[in-house]
Amino acid sequence: MPISTKDTIGILADNLEKRRSVLPIPTTAVTHWTEGLHLPRGGPTVLYTGQMYQLIPYIEALVAEEKKLGDSWMASLSGIGRALNRGINLAGFMGHPKAEDRARYEQIPRNVARLLNQAEVAFGSLYEDDWYSGALLYDLGEDEVVADHARKVYAMFQRYKVERVITMDPHTTNMLRSVYPRWIPNYSLKVQSYLEVLAERGFVGDRVLSATVAIHDSCVYARYEGVIEEPRSLLKGLGLEVKEPPHARTQTWCCGGPAESLFPDKAEATAKRRVEELAQVASLGVTMCPICWVNLEKATDGRIHFQDISEWLCSSLMDVPLTLE
Repeated sequence: MPISTKDTIGILADNLEKRRSVLPIPTTAVTHWTEGLHLPRGGPTVLYTGQMYQLIPYIEALVAEEKKLGDSWMASLSGIGRALNRGINLAGFMGHPKAEDRARYEQIPRNVARLLNQAEVAFGSLYEDDWYSGALLYDLGEDEVVADHARKVYAMFQRYKVERVITMDPHTTNMLRSVYPRWIPNYSLKVQSYLEVLAERGFVGDRVLSATVAIHDSCVYARYEGVIEEPRSLLKGLGLEVKEPPHARTQTWCCGGPAESLFPDKAEATAKRRVEELAQVASLGVTMCPICWVNLEKATDGRIHFQDISEWLCSSLMDVPLTLE
């Protein structure tokens, strides 16, 4: 018996309302990437993770547990689980990602910070107040819950006197730039993806890279936010040959990821279809979304190796080990 979709969405909504994230993770997991960077707290410009990259290993561990429960009698107890979760954060009992998985995804915000420093962009961090954007629940139609959360996030930005937010994933970019303003009068934040910021600053690395890569456009970046040319220009500026799959730019195919927590089998089939298409044009792939990265990577079967675009960009810096594979 599969776990109730209604109860699953309910738990996610309760978590966002009570704990500022659909899957509340330890504060240290949210902020660990800032260690040693000595970033100011708040300020006119902040680098905002929206917890997206940090959440991925925890989500994967949770999905694995959900699959086990879905095949057992315990799936029928999801309603009780929701009631318990209202009083106790059950996320810590559901899945424990490996340390190496956490480290890999925590490295991405550090990469972005390194790239912005290279481009001489001044920015701060909100540390433990770097909250989740609410993107998943927005996609699931929980507008009332997300709108209330959006107002709290915006008030928090105002407390820190933030004027400009630099984001590092498509979902957080879309929520803060295009969705929140629908609910918040006189919304004044300037929101940009770090890819847009780097492209504006004319970012170039310290060394030329030589490789051919297949680019996977994020549906959200390409269709909703118009972030299409920036990743291409940055990659080509490093010397990389960028190959386009048949479905690219605004016609890109989904990675299957947004459906994973509710429909893992459908998500896997979608990811495999996309991997087959990308593998036809190159053996190395570039993603720019944590959800795309993890879902496509799981479906590769060794046909194509994926890296986040921040990893490719950082590989061009002399003080970063070359990580082309």
